[in-house]
Amino acid sequence: MTRWKAALAGLAKRGMSLIFPEVCQLCRDEAAKPEDGFVCDGCRAKFKPIQPPFCQRCGQPFAGEFSGDFECANCLEMELQFEFARAAMKANVEMLDVIHRFKYGQALWLEPLFDRLLREQAVEQIRDWRGDCLVPVPLHPVRFRERGFNQAAQLCRNLGRATGLEIETRAVKRTRVTQTQTRLSRSERLANMRGAFAPHQRRLNGRRVVLVDDVLTTGATTSDCARACKKAGAAEVGVWTLARGLGSPSH
Repeated sequence: MTRWKAALAGLAKRGMSLIFPEVCQLCRDEAAKPEDGFVCDGCRAKFKPIQPPFCQRCGQPFAGEFSGDFECANCLEMELQFEFARAAMKANVEMLDVIHRFKYGQALWLEPLFDRLLREQAVEQIRDWRGDCLVPVPLHPVRFRERGFNQAAQLCRNLGRATGLEIETRAVKRTRVTQTQTRLSRSERLANMRGAFAPHQRRLNGRRVVLVDDVLTTGATTSDCARACKKAGAAEVGVWTLARGLGSPSH
């Protein structure tokens, strides 16, 4: 079976090379390979990892120096349902561009890049936290039909391979179609997402859940989903996202 998997992976890689020449799909200038998501070193250097100092609750990065752990004003005002949220990268213009291509433009060739960025930052910390399972933020069936896939589930699948944790896709469900969060204020985002998720078929039975999504901004989406996870029996919920928004992304 392992040999067959290796052979199939080789065929897939050769197939991708036929569809996309081994050149960066962003700058169209430098060489880039399928395992790099067809993004060259120069373009990848524009993606900025999250570094301390950051809010210990939501992971929002801040400039300057802080003497110890702190929570930002946004977290102090909100009743967030997750214990913590962390992200691999800052949601700068370059990061949001590739996420948008992946999410809405079927640019699935970017998946190896996202896998690498998230895995490098998240795996060790998830193990240190002793997470029990991964839960992707679900899409409503209407959105799934429009998009053809759930980007959170794709990220979750690769993170599951790296951590060895079980992925629970039937623990929570999206109960209604919500409007996009992009142009909403914080209070509007909270109202838009309130009650958008509910427990589904599987119980989480006291497990520590790692909730996975692509971008987090105010935490409205992930907080309501974390609430549903706890109703499904989760003991604690931590959040990992590919990027941490700074005011303009949609979550």
